[in-house]
Amino acid sequence: MAEFITGMNSLLALFLIAALGYLIGAIKVKGIELGTAGVLLVALVFGHFGCEMPALIRNVGLALFVTSVGFIAGPKFFRNFKQNAKSYILLGFIIILTGALTCALLIAVSGVQPELMVGLMTGALTSTPGLAAAQGAAGELSAQAAIGYAIAYPFGVVGVVLFVQLMPKLLKTDMKKEVENLEAAAGVNVRAFEGRTFKLDAAGFFSFSVVIVLGYLLGSIEIPLGGGENPPVFALGTTGGPLLVGLLFGHLGHIGPIDLTLKKSALETFRELGLMLFLIGAGTEGGAGFVETLRQEGAMLFVYGALMTLLPMIVGYIVAAKMLKLSLLNNLGSITGGMTSTPALGTLISVAGTDDVASAYAATYPIALVSVVLASQFLTVLFR
Repeated sequence: MAEFITGMNSLLALFLIAALGYLIGAIKVKGIELGTAGVLLVALVFGHFGCEMPALIRNVGLALFVTSVGFIAGPKFFRNFKQNAKSYILLGFIIILTGALTCALLIAVSGVQPELMVGLMTGALTSTPGLAAAQGAAGELSAQAAIGYAIAYPFGVVGVVLFVQLMPKLLKTDMKKEVENLEAAAGVNVRAFEGRTFKLDAAGFFSFSVVIVLGYLLGSIEIPLGGGENPPVFALGTTGGPLLVGLLFGHLGHIGPIDLTLKKSALETFRELGLMLFLIGAGTEGGAGFVETLRQEGAMLFVYGALMTLLPMIVGYIVAAKMLKLSLLNNLGSITGGMTSTPALGTLISVAGTDDVASAYAATYPIALVSVVLASQFLTVLFR
């Protein structure tokens, strides 16, 4: 089995993982299905048996997904953010704070190495920038953070995916009514196009490509977060940069006479393709050594990671529902952003049947991104 997978052509393996993943993802158990997250599980198995994917697969997938989300959410994003800005900012902070406090408590009571535990936290919150910050602070022990990330990441993805599916069912939500309320609150963005506009290409690849280029440039800007010889830095990275630029382009619709819009059907295709490629790249990478690491470090590490996935979601949901009075879909959209979970957003869009939930994700995500980078750095230094 291992020899067969290891020797498989990368292109063949890519689409075989996708086919098997979607097949498994479509299996329903009491109305719950993994959906695209099934691709991640199959990719983890292939990665365990030695399948490797070029890093380009993951990076292209992420760029396609977040750029599509930005374009789709852009027309309604700024109005929605203006209405709920304080709630989104507070939720992004509270979700990460809950994860950080859980991590600190587990370090204190478990005796697990701090670098390893902080790595678990970044995996539980599916935050690669958080992992980078933890590794920078860990110095010679940076490998421990990477091990923790690899252990907690799979449940970090699957846990949030299942959460956004389970909550509407547990609450017996009238999804049609929730969607109507969400769309009514978001309103419709009416663009005032001055004069005649034209497209540089019929499919809209020009504007899509420009967003990715500008987004990557924006995401590469590093802002120091402290003093010292090697201070931690914050950057929007390959997720936050294209997402924010995509939101702006989606909101504007045109620059001068140049039409920036893309057909929604094309954006939805890019979004699903991007999510699939991202999960295959992340899954095969995370699957390598996953079982061996658990065998060496102990299964309790998986439990610790699961706690740091579940508790932030539960606390975030309660705060959003009881204190901030957010609607269910805005609540769950904020949780996917607060957990920095790209796959869960894709699942929530499918569950809700509307792209408008992406606005809450896009609003909460940057706050959570900053918070998890700072928390990872702080905890690693504090407990060293």
